[in-house]
Amino acid sequence: MNPSSKTAITTLIAEDEALAAESLAEWVRGMPQLELQAVCSDGASALAQIRALRPELVLMDIQMPGMTGLQVLRALAEEGLRPAVIFTTAYDEHALTAFELHALDYLLKPFSRERFVDAVEHALANSAPASVGTALEALQQQDSGEPLTRVLVRDQGKIFPLRVDVIEHLRSDNKYTALTSRGRSFLVRLPIASFEQRLDPARFLKLQRGSIVNLDFVESMTPDDNSQLVVLMRDGTRLTASREVSKRLREQSL
Repeated sequence: MNPSSKTAITTLIAEDEALAAESLAEWVRGMPQLELQAVCSDGASALAQIRALRPELVLMDIQMPGMTGLQVLRALAEEGLRPAVIFTTAYDEHALTAFELHALDYLLKPFSRERFVDAVEHALANSAPASVGTALEALQQQDSGEPLTRVLVRDQGKIFPLRVDVIEHLRSDNKYTALTSRGRSFLVRLPIASFEQRLDPARFLKLQRGSIVNLDFVESMTPDDNSQLVVLMRDGTRLTASREVSKRLREQSL
């Protein structure tokens, strides 16, 4: 996608919630860089319209009737079709999969118009999917016994150092870790175990195998029906601690 080659980027919206679709359409029409081609309300019609119209940018919900946004993106990839995709969803647990499929951004509902514009400008500035970080194997201070203080991340085609103390939480599968800071997530091609032993234990708490939180950004901890603590982060993210960690935290509380 090269924004300098034409006056507007052809754009398709795939969103099953009518009000959300209406807002997105209004925002797209309000950006002269974009040209709205179609609005689809389910996964199957989105797939068909993307095949027919070949939009350069797709704003797509994940949970849709018929096919999920992730299934649509996988089907397109199998056919060699790779439009720039920004996911719009209420489910943050799909972030890692979305970035593995080369989504350019991941907007967690409810998001502001400013966040939407930021994501679109990010997409326009990146002709190749760069949201999946690549050169992140070299962690600073790798051989020292001191806690990690910064890590290299990639964003908008640039690599820059991210201070560890502003990372709010880390979530991971077996290969990737999403670092969340100030409303943005940076995906690094490293397992969470690469960070676990390097983070300051006075600040960072491992909740379970795939999640670590920065205690400076924890709003509250509330037991669920299974007596496991649900940790509410300041950004609204909820993460559940394992039974063992929940028990230890309760014992440590005054």
